Amino acid sequence: MEDLRIGVIGLGLRTSIALAADRPSEGTGEGAVVTALCDADPAVLKRQSAKFPAAAFRTQDHRELLDRPDLDAIVVNTPDDTHERLAVDVLRAGKALYLEKPMAITVEGCDAILRTARETGTKLYVGHNMRHMGVVRLMRDIIAKGVIGEPKTVWVRHFVGYGTEFYYKDWHADRTRTTGLLLQKATHDLDVIHWLAGGYTTRVNALGDLLLHDDLPRRAPGTLRPDGEWLLADDWPPTARKDLNPIVDVEDVSVMNMRLDNGVIAAYQQCHFTPDYVRNYTVIGTEGRLENFGDGPGATVKVWNTGPTGYRDDCDIAYKVPEAQGTHGGADVQIMSEFIRFAREGGVTDTSPVAARMSVAAGYLATMSLRDGGRPYDVPPLDPDLAAYFDGGQQA
Repeated sequence: MEDLRIGVIGLGLRTSIALAADRPSEGTGEGAVVTALCDADPAVLKRQSAKFPAAAFRTQDHRELLDRPDLDAIVVNTPDDTHERLAVDVLRAGKALYLEKPMAITVEGCDAILRTARETGTKLYVGHNMRHMGVVRLMRDIIAKGVIGEPKTVWVRHFVGYGTEFYYKDWHADRTRTTGLLLQKATHDLDVIHWLAGGYTTRVNALGDLLLHDDLPRRAPGTLRPDGEWLLADDWPPTARKDLNPIVDVEDVSVMNMRLDNGVIAAYQQCHFTPDYVRNYTVIGTEGRLENFGDGPGATVKVWNTGPTGYRDDCDIAYKVPEAQGTHGGADVQIMSEFIRFAREGGVTDTSPVAARMSVAAGYLATMSLRDGGRPYDVPPLDPDLAAYFDGGQQA
């Protein structure tokens, strides 16, 4: 058996996921190696290629990768508005596909990708790597053991301390490229809500607005974000920030409410100009509640399952996230291990194309709601035959 041979399309911020895939097995045939690279920017292609010593083939045209018989799989790691087109091309070329989240920026785009994968029989994997985060897996294990009883409601607050740097200085700020940050940014959290609660969203309503970034200085039209700025700290206070993307029309504060198909009620809140960066999950069940404190290795998940009492800072049980388990970015190694195994052997995976579609659908309809005065929107169901195909491990 040979190592899986992988081509990568897109060498931007999430090049880290491609680096996690580049793991030659030194002759055992159980690993993977990145052998081909594609990026539309020749300068980026040249710079990033140094990180992949076995990638002898390089191109600015993704179609040249699809025509190569010496590639087994493709990682698509490009801006969101390209996902549908590239995914369909890769699937029709018969290459196993790793598609970075979100699957697409519309529900229709997601369904087109799912139908193509079913019609061609090509393996499709969507990169919701938070399912491999230590804190998320710990919360799921606690719920599965019945420690808080049956989940009835989930609340998530997402404080995006570097929101300006990550989302308002480039294409993320343009709704034609993302739909909005309740889709682009929240897709991970909505997927986690679904995973912890054991159901999918059927109805949403939301409110939101562009409360701060609409008034900040922008770069001139046609100018690009200077290279290498991703890790720079934002100026403080947030009103001192500048050099935003020429187009800024996605909301920087949003709140959404969800009803799931199993009766669970959930809520999600997002703000892009907080002083700190943290995700906070609360799950309340019929016999208790859990809440995370931190989300990386060493974080704590606290459980209160006796009472009733007044407020108390202590808890009944405290669980520690093992130091060896990953953060959001640190989960890349685990998710790529699952993808490599899936591309080679097939079968059911912790990540799910159906779940990926349903998280996009929830975020998409919530965005439609907040731009329509908060009117409730129903999430269109997925074709049952398609759902069964993917839930069954994509077996014909």
